Amino acid sequence: MRIENGPDFAFGLNEDALLRGALRAGLVFPYECSVGGCGACRFELIEGEMEMLWETAPGLSERDRKRGKRLACQSRPLGDCQIRVRLGPEADAPAQAPRRIRAVLTGRRPVTGDMVELSLRLEGAPTFRAGQYALLYPPGVSGARAYSMSNLDAGDGDWRFIVRRTPGGQGSTTLCDGFAVGEHIDIDGPFGHAWLRPGARDVVCVAGGSGLGPMLSVARGVLAERSSRRVHILLGLRNEAELGATAELQTLADDRLTATVVLSSPTDPSAWNGATGFVHNEVERTLAPGLDRFDFYFAGPPPMIDAMQDLLMVRHRVPFEQIRFDRYV
Repeated sequence: MRIENGPDFAFGLNEDALLRGALRAGLVFPYECSVGGCGACRFELIEGEMEMLWETAPGLSERDRKRGKRLACQSRPLGDCQIRVRLGPEADAPAQAPRRIRAVLTGRRPVTGDMVELSLRLEGAPTFRAGQYALLYPPGVSGARAYSMSNLDAGDGDWRFIVRRTPGGQGSTTLCDGFAVGEHIDIDGPFGHAWLRPGARDVVCVAGGSGLGPMLSVARGVLAERSSRRVHILLGLRNEAELGATAELQTLADDRLTATVVLSSPTDPSAWNGATGFVHNEVERTLAPGLDRFDFYFAGPPPMIDAMQDLLMVRHRVPFEQIRFDRYV
């Protein structure tokens, strides 16, 4: 593989996509979701032939298609190729290249009525950072699904994920109850840029639904530091039926942590004494003004991600380097 005005790299015949091959080669290739949804890994094919894995991936607009743009996460080279893409700075290179590994399911426990935590054991697993994600390949289902690790890397190959069952979703349904403890699953990772950075500022973690997973990992990472940094974690849920997720927050009990639960549509508003509305509004209500005194990490559905970006970057001018998220949902 040749990059115009950039380095050459070898693409393994066993790779499923250009993006994964480039990252495994140590290149700082632009990406976010890794599964065709965001468009961050767009590139142009100058020479050669590639197979399109998902012709209608939503990460490409009609304008992109007319201009000859492609998605690296949905393109597989069929031979020598030359591409045009803007690589990131060497300083952003991953600490460890992602690897595809066969994992075994060692446990599955309910978190809420539609969320479970999966425990997977990986032999010879690479190291992951708090806030990173992996691609899971559900048995019998086409393609990968992106989920963030909810635990900290203890070096024992134990990777945990909080998965929400999506109505009609083959991947999430299989992960939630379609294969048994002791069975195997392919996993590729780690990926993602929203990993915990060292610093002196207090940290705000904002989670919507199953976005709780990576925010638990980030919060655990901060609390494991030998520092005075505080963590404010805000969890947005739909209604009281999802309050089982708050048990996960209780595992973080620490005098440096403040936790807030926000229900967007409580079934019985008179009986709910907590915050209501959208979680990004609660961030502004409780922490503004002066949002630039925090480092922000957030994960959740696309509307929440967009709302948080608008709140922080447009309305409160929080510096971009203090904001971390991965648009993988």
